[in-house]
Amino acid sequence: MSDASLIDELPGELLMWVLIVSELLVFGAGMIAFMGVRLTDPAGFAEAQSHLHRTGAAFNTAVLVTSGYLAAKALHWRLVARRAMARMALIGAALLGVVFLIIKGMEYTDKAAQGINYETHPFFLFYYLLTGFHAAHVLAGVGILLLVSWRDAARNIEAGAQFWHMVDLVWIMLFPVIYLLG
Repeated sequence: MSDASLIDELPGELLMWVLIVSELLVFGAGMIAFMGVRLTDPAGFAEAQSHLHRTGAAFNTAVLVTSGYLAAKALHWRLVARRAMARMALIGAALLGVVFLIIKGMEYTDKAAQGINYETHPFFLFYYLLTGFHAAHVLAGVGILLLVSWRDAARNIEAGAQFWHMVDLVWIMLFPVIYLLG
């Protein structure tokens, strides 16, 4: 029998797991509130949702999943002493994060041009809160990925990849809730 606890067996840093779980709880609460309010006006939410760009959001999903793959490969490459490849993968993941933000910015700009803001309908209040909070996490993640590409100890890359995978996971949950559920 081992003296190791489940916490001791978690990959990566314990405090990063605490951060990840707390962030998932915040996003989860936001999505539960969104779905609860949606029940009060399903037709209004469906009409508001029709103003979103599902194709751009689907493309953004592919962008983030690809960046998550690159972050995972970076750790692998660093562990097998392919340091330059690891750094390039981290920079590539960060650049894909920037692509995500550009596409999201274009979507926000389009909504503003249509006169749509957080006061237009409760759907858009949640849309801006949830996707804006996620975009802030993407921006933070880009900074983290660039930082760990510079300070590229395997332990640093693992922590950065943990955070980035949380950002991916949140988007994979937000995408269907915000863009697809009718």
